[in-house]
Amino acid sequence: MAMNSQASQNAEVLARQLMALREAALAISGDLSLADTLRRIVRAAADLGDAHYAALGVPDETGEYLAEFVTTGLSAEAEARIGHRPSGHGILGVILHEGQSLRLRDLHEHPRSVGFPPNHPPMTSFLGVPITRKGERLGNLYLTDKRNADEFTASDQHLIELLATHAGAAIENARLYARVQHLRVVEERQRIGMDLHDGIIQSIYAVGLTLEFVRVQLDDNEVAAAQVRLAGAVEALNATIRDIRAYILDLRPRRFEGDNLVVGLERLLTEFKANTLIAVTFTAEAEADAQLTPEARLALFHIAQEALSNTAKHSRASQVEVNLRRAGADVALTVQDNGRGFSAATIEPQIGHGLANMRERVTALRGSLSVQPVESGGTAVRVTIPD
Repeated sequence: MAMNSQASQNAEVLARQLMALREAALAISGDLSLADTLRRIVRAAADLGDAHYAALGVPDETGEYLAEFVTTGLSAEAEARIGHRPSGHGILGVILHEGQSLRLRDLHEHPRSVGFPPNHPPMTSFLGVPITRKGERLGNLYLTDKRNADEFTASDQHLIELLATHAGAAIENARLYARVQHLRVVEERQRIGMDLHDGIIQSIYAVGLTLEFVRVQLDDNEVAAAQVRLAGAVEALNATIRDIRAYILDLRPRRFEGDNLVVGLERLLTEFKANTLIAVTFTAEAEADAQLTPEARLALFHIAQEALSNTAKHSRASQVEVNLRRAGADVALTVQDNGRGFSAATIEPQIGHGLANMRERVTALRGSLSVQPVESGGTAVRVTIPD
């Protein structure tokens, strides 16, 4: 009976550990920011191993030294007092260079132990586990001071090794995401450069040529003709200023955390009106905002931002109407202008990345998107998000 009871207890402990591992794996995979991913991995390792302290060391390009060292269990003040960050010597270097797990009852007794720097808290039991992915060394997990026990167990080591497998995938995903974002930034910079060269810079150059001709006309005493050309140059310069304002509207970062869509849209539209001088009408139902998730609010905000940016760049509109309302069990957002509209053949190349971004966001929320010309003139962007 005693053996059956012990086996039952062991099975319960294993089940709790596996459930904790599952939750940890979901947590560390839930963020695509590399810095946040590393912090989540460290906290998950400390929880799973029941360790007082835990750290994650990331090697540099050579693999010989630690480029990053993320910790948990130490206060910011305690870390500041230590000052010196580990670079991969001593026991940490064993995991770094050999790529094998290491479990010690007392880390001071290991022949590679080099002690601690001044103001470092005392540590005794130790567990180190490498993080690899497809043969690449991505980092190393270090746990010290097992709670309520003198040392880490073989089960602890197995659990942390399983966590390291999930951590490797999470780190790789975060790095790939960072590279994709970097490529998007490069691509966007190239697009902006082309737009500026083909549009704004050429317009300014044309104004300069006009002013040069005005000077010649004035030298020849052709005052009336010079005044006509000067008026045209002023009009062209004002149009260029409007184009620059449109680019400012498109490029300026806006912080919106998905907390209140009505307030977020009000701020966005106030800025839009100031930059473009286009009149704005905004109506919203508080009930519509209340039934949205933070993710849906954030997506609708960015969709409105994209639609307004396209209006500023392409529509030549003088009026924009934005409406947020309930549509049965759904929520609908409409952005409609009174500009020159478009034909079906020109909408894709004209709007480009903006339309693709809107479609991506709507698809992620299982919603629907329509971009249609208005009979009276202009364009209407309509988004419906299911409850």
